[in-house]
Order: sequence, then C-alpha cells, then structure tokens
Amino acid sequence: MITSIQGTLTSATPLQAVIELNGFGYEVNIPVTTAEKLPLPGATVKLHTLVIYREDAQTLYGFATPADRDFFRLMIDHVTGVGPKGAIGIMSRLSVPLLESAIRSGDIAMLAKCPGIGKKTAERLVVELKSKVGAGSSGLAVSPGETTAPQAENTHRDAVAALVALGYKAADADQAVRRGALALGPKATTEALIKKALG
Repeated sequence: MITSIQGTLTSATPLQAVIELNGFGYEVNIPVTTAEKLPLPGATVKLHTLVIYREDAQTLYGFATPADRDFFRLMIDHVTGVGPKGAIGIMSRLSVPLLESAIRSGDIAMLAKCPGIGKKTAERLVVELKSKVGAGSSGLAVSPGETTAPQAENTHRDAVAALVALGYKAADADQAVRRGALALGPKATTEALIKKALG
C-alpha cells in the first residue's frame, strides 16, 4: 500500500497533481482543499495517499494531511453511494473540520450543497458517519507533528460560523478561512482569521 508520496511537483490543477519521483511522474487526484496548500511547481511536496484498485484502473488519491486521507477513506468505505469521485467533490467544497461539524450537527442542507450530493446522500453521510467522527473533535487518527489539533479545528469552525452569521454562504466562508489560515499560519486566532477573510 502506498501511504504517502514525496517528490518534485511538476504540475498541478485544482483536482490533480503530478509528482516526479525517481524518474517517474505520478498522477495524483486531489481535492481543491489540498490543491490550495500545494507549493509552486518545482518545489518538493509530500502528499498522504490512498490507492484505489479497480479491474480497469489503479488510481492514486492524495491529501495534505493523514486526517484528510482518513476522512476520504471513511466516506468511501462507509457511505453507500459515495465513491472516490464523489468524496473528492465533497472534500473540494468543504474542509474536513467543517464537514465533521456538519455531520455531527446533522446539517443536511450544508452537505447537500456539495457537488453531486443530493439530500438523500447528505442524509446517508450524517447517519452513517455521525458515530465515526467523534463527539468533540476528530475521531480520526492524526500522525505526530500534523497540524490538525482540536484547537485549530475549533478556531477554523468558529471563524466560519462568524462569517456565516455575517451573511456569507458556508462554503464561501470556509474557503475564505482556509485562505486566511494559509496566509497567517496554523497558530492564527479566530479573530485574525475573520479579519483576514473580511480584508
């Protein structure tokens, strides 16, 4: 099993990256939330991966953190009707902290706005994953040194909630907060994220 890949990023689009390693170019399917965190082509990059084997294809999926990869695996393994393409679409629209929050709170309307996800699939996401995402913080394993601490997730969720209260759509607020977090770093406060998103 290939659990990660590290090499030179040769090209990237919002849904795909090509990483060169030992003379081979690996095509890796990624969500937009991972593409936002990629360096410029030519830089070294590491993605946490999952390979899906089918009769007619072997497809490599990559994510910025092990927690993102594990959430992707959770969706395709446990939610009826959600395959890799649908899971990538969901994770491209909303970040994992916001997805987990929506699942825990049963926010079917927010989940149903993801591309290719109707009300029935959104309901299945809630029913089939609610007990698996934990009660207070992510129930997913995170490797040491990764920046998906519960505090960072809470800061992200609080900033998104504040922007939604100001009239932003949830997906737009989530995207603005992700951009702010990339610019300010992992220790940014909720207030700093909100100011960056509004500025």
